[in-house]
Amino acid sequence: MSALELPRPERLLDRDELVRVCDEHRANGERIVFTNGCFDLFHVGHALYLEAARALGDRLVVGINSDRSTRELKGLHRPLMQERARALLLLALRSVDYVSVFDELDPELLIRAVRPHVLCKGGDYRPEEIVGREFVESQGGTVSVIPYVPGFSSTELLVRIQRALGPAPPRIA
Repeated sequence: MSALELPRPERLLDRDELVRVCDEHRANGERIVFTNGCFDLFHVGHALYLEAARALGDRLVVGINSDRSTRELKGLHRPLMQERARALLLLALRSVDYVSVFDELDPELLIRAVRPHVLCKGGDYRPEEIVGREFVESQGGTVSVIPYVPGFSSTELLVRIQRALGPAPPRIA
């Protein structure tokens, strides 16, 4: 089964479905936490970050960049995993309740649609750099920066993989 043929889990929601389900949770008095990223090369730093984000509320929504927007942000060789595979991996975690793919370069429109109580990002961001911060705070919500876990980043992992593989062999035409 190729990545394109991977099943669509019921907790992988488009924007309209996500708004509906978040409105239901909000009506039940539950706190919605939102975070986002490419999550292209998932590692333990991501897992710890998502656990910490989940602890800030009752439901964790993760917005992930589409393949197109990831490529535009990270370069032509990314993403390493297609969006459906990245979503499935995230949904396999106990901490993640819902995943939604967005095609824009930033999650502002998705954040405005979801209206989370808490917006969070990792410690490599300063609060004033977090997309959606002003909107969430204007709605009475909070912004949380979760401390960065040193030694775990996708870029560091890719560098280590490249070093381990050594120089690429010459291409034979």
